[in-house]
Amino acid sequence: MKYMIGIDLGTTSTKAVLFDEQNQVVAQSNVGYPLYRDQTDMAEEDLEEIFVAFTNALAAVIRKADLAAGNSIAAVSFSSAMHSLIAFDKDWNPLTRVITWADTRAVKYTDELKESGQGMEIYQKTGTPIHPMAPLSKVIWLKNDKPEIYNNAAHYLGIKEYLFFRLFGANKMDISIASGTGLFNIFDLDWDPQALEVTGLKKEQLPEPVSPYEYETEMKPEYATVLGLPGDVPFVYGAGDGPLSNLGVDAVQPGVAAITIGTSGAIRVVSDKPVIDPKGRTFTYALDKDHWVVGGPVNNGGDVFRWARDNMFDAEKSTAALLGEDAYDLMTEVASKIPAGSDGLLFHPYLGGERAPIWDANARGSFFGLNHSHTRANMLRAVLEGITFNVYMVSLALEEVVGSLKSIQATGGFARSPLWRQMFADIFEQPVTVPQAFESGALAAVVVAQKALGQIDDLYEISKYVGKSNTYQPDPENFEAYRELAPIFIRLSRQLQTEYDNIANYQRKHMK
Repeated sequence: MKYMIGIDLGTTSTKAVLFDEQNQVVAQSNVGYPLYRDQTDMAEEDLEEIFVAFTNALAAVIRKADLAAGNSIAAVSFSSAMHSLIAFDKDWNPLTRVITWADTRAVKYTDELKESGQGMEIYQKTGTPIHPMAPLSKVIWLKNDKPEIYNNAAHYLGIKEYLFFRLFGANKMDISIASGTGLFNIFDLDWDPQALEVTGLKKEQLPEPVSPYEYETEMKPEYATVLGLPGDVPFVYGAGDGPLSNLGVDAVQPGVAAITIGTSGAIRVVSDKPVIDPKGRTFTYALDKDHWVVGGPVNNGGDVFRWARDNMFDAEKSTAALLGEDAYDLMTEVASKIPAGSDGLLFHPYLGGERAPIWDANARGSFFGLNHSHTRANMLRAVLEGITFNVYMVSLALEEVVGSLKSIQATGGFARSPLWRQMFADIFEQPVTVPQAFESGALAAVVVAQKALGQIDDLYEISKYVGKSNTYQPDPENFEAYRELAPIFIRLSRQLQTEYDNIANYQRKHMK
């Protein structure tokens, strides 16, 4: 048997999935690591913890492949979280931890770039909205606030690029990840001169942009030994997790939207060319040079539900710890007892600032409409509805750019919750289809590898492997509540923006 392995490098864990020759899941391993929030606005990861998690997850599924019995690994391919940044000195010693997409310490310099007018000029060439998530803003922050790092930084990589450098000594970045840096011209497919000028970077400090179909085959012997893998197995660069999520649920046809809610979330559609929003609200990232994913990301997805578990249901912490993921099933069961609209309780889920649709790193969460009759169950349902309303806001902006959405494919952790799937169908008033292949990112990475190795001709072959789908039809009984509350939610998000800066600055001053 010739197996393939899809690696899903996430914000809080790395997953390795072993696929057989029919692209069916044979085994998987998921190893977590902490997200460090040592101070307000920080969100970092440790390089060594990620590397150990990656090697442990990969080695675990390699063992399942039983290579001693004559089986083999045809390729390893990657789906990776986007927007991470690591600085290295001239000898490739790391000067920072992994600064993740969720880190918003660059907010001051992001606002200045927006106000200067250069921000929109750069966005129109890079397709990455001007926001602290992007390495563009992070480098400017390092330049101004961490000059001891900036002045000694000879190289910059993201987390996937670090793994390839460590395993193979390669200094490359696929164009999908590059297109999310804010430094990459998506029309010229090269690092953008204006973005380099603003950051003070030279091209030599950045990796060589390569196709998602490029691969490495000469692994350093010490790592091949540790992994139990022949050193010439192709490691395919793959692409960003957002673009691959669309591919993984077969949402690559025009007008077919993919909604993903994991730690964060996004709604995306695929175009055959880069599309820029005149208002700067949506991103355009490469899947490859012929497929461009247009959409909007949200900071606040499953992590907000986790916050609700850990804080709103404090008395159940011990139970949640014992039950693991089953705790979420219990929580959604509680929320399902509350009618649509949570009896007039709204929740803005901006616990970590927000990207789309408001692009405000200073945004903060809030409940609105609380009264004596509301319970924790109301608050819990309002949390789920708030996350969904926020994605719905992004979809309205997206439709202005790419036209009407024809259908929705759902993936990510929320796709396992019947209540949440139905909630999306009701708020969007469209059917929501959930493909059987939950490991969509890893599956998409494997399909990219198959194309890279010449085993398939195009990416649309994935439709054979996505599997059966369950479709949730919108429930007209819930339309009235959501139609009435959605405009209130949207108006509030705009009205509250006038005070987000003030409350965020207060928190930075007084919270440690």
